[in-house]
Amino acid sequence: MIEMNVGIIGGSDGLGKTLVYYFRDEFDVYISGRDHIKGRAVADEADVNYIESNAGLANISDILVVSVPIQHTEDVIREVAPFMKDGSLMVDVTSVKEGPSKTMAEVLPESVEFIPTHPVFGPRTTDLNNQVIVLTADKKGKWYDKVYRYLESKNMRIIETSAEKHDFMMSIVQVLTHFSFISTASAIEKLKVNISETEDYESPIYNLMIDMIARIVSQNPYLTYNIQSRNTNGDTIRNTFAEAVNELRDVINNEDSDKFVEIAINATKNMGDIKNALGRSDKAIRALNYEYTYLNKMIGHEVGLKHIYSGKIHVGILEKVDGKTAILRNGNKTKKLRIANIRILLENELYEWKVKNLDKKTASISCAFPKNVDVETIKRTVLDMYNIIEIDLIDAYNGPQIDENSISLTFEVVALSKEAIENVKKLFTGFGGIIR
Repeated sequence: MIEMNVGIIGGSDGLGKTLVYYFRDEFDVYISGRDHIKGRAVADEADVNYIESNAGLANISDILVVSVPIQHTEDVIREVAPFMKDGSLMVDVTSVKEGPSKTMAEVLPESVEFIPTHPVFGPRTTDLNNQVIVLTADKKGKWYDKVYRYLESKNMRIIETSAEKHDFMMSIVQVLTHFSFISTASAIEKLKVNISETEDYESPIYNLMIDMIARIVSQNPYLTYNIQSRNTNGDTIRNTFAEAVNELRDVINNEDSDKFVEIAINATKNMGDIKNALGRSDKAIRALNYEYTYLNKMIGHEVGLKHIYSGKIHVGILEKVDGKTAILRNGNKTKKLRIANIRILLENELYEWKVKNLDKKTASISCAFPKNVDVETIKRTVLDMYNIIEIDLIDAYNGPQIDENSISLTFEVVALSKEAIENVKKLFTGFGGIIR
């Protein structure tokens, strides 16, 4: 652990809470929140420290992260600026950068460095690897290289730009996409369409699109509203989108096929590398199809399924794949898991989990083999068997009770089930042995 205090204002909710779990193993983490009861509960659960006062948190932090709703960010920066330690660093993580950047430049003392940032991922993200983070520092002080190297060590994709450039780009990445997705979802609602009824007719592309739309509309609506309203480019973006929709509607209503084709071709040309886009979407479709195909093949067999958000691993016999649900049986208990929320464990991952979490069975097996039997071949073959952990030769005997052309070998076998040990006995007899 690095001896450094990292304070997170807003550490009891959203992205701030997610950052707690990223930082707690490397730094001394302190958090504050609006709801002190909830904040203390989150701090206890994450084994970090809770401080009621934002000013008090600022006063002890080497790095202070401001992770509050966009509409409150600038007020919080002004609130804590006078209490920042000399030589400390302030970071904010809002998705709009011009306002917070100007406020930090105005109110922070010269002795405090600031790096406005935007982690371009949400609180449901479980791994920083290959995630995008944007840095919009006006100037680079002593903290900048340290922060850059830290983010680089997490294999993040780091973009360095100005606050103005960032906000314009996010007006496309967030404002336009959120606006168009929410508009589509609203249109479906106004049409009184039951989404579940469309599933019988859905194509893989429709399925992906609906999932992406659902992901956006299920976010905190106050957050998405503030992304729309506080980006200074928002009006231009929304008006241009509305003009494009109206133009396309009028072209179709007027049965102007030539104009429709012209619009479609121009739009396609501007989309960049279409082959890459097709490749990425094909991968996504294949991944979805692979999971369903694999799970259907594994019905009646043991599988391990990891919940991608909680991290919990469920192991059992796959009893049924019912639409979007996988049903596991473990003894007398059954568990239903949404396929969209799970990852199928690889064979070695399942084995490692079982070795760590299941009770092990140990048995000594004595067997008379022909004298010319190859012991190492037996051991290698047994180790390749399902649910076998270890095998050792602990005794070799060829006394009076053993045929002169045979030898009695005793192996100690460690396995994950009694069934696996019984299968070893069957293997021994297959090698020409006689169980004693």
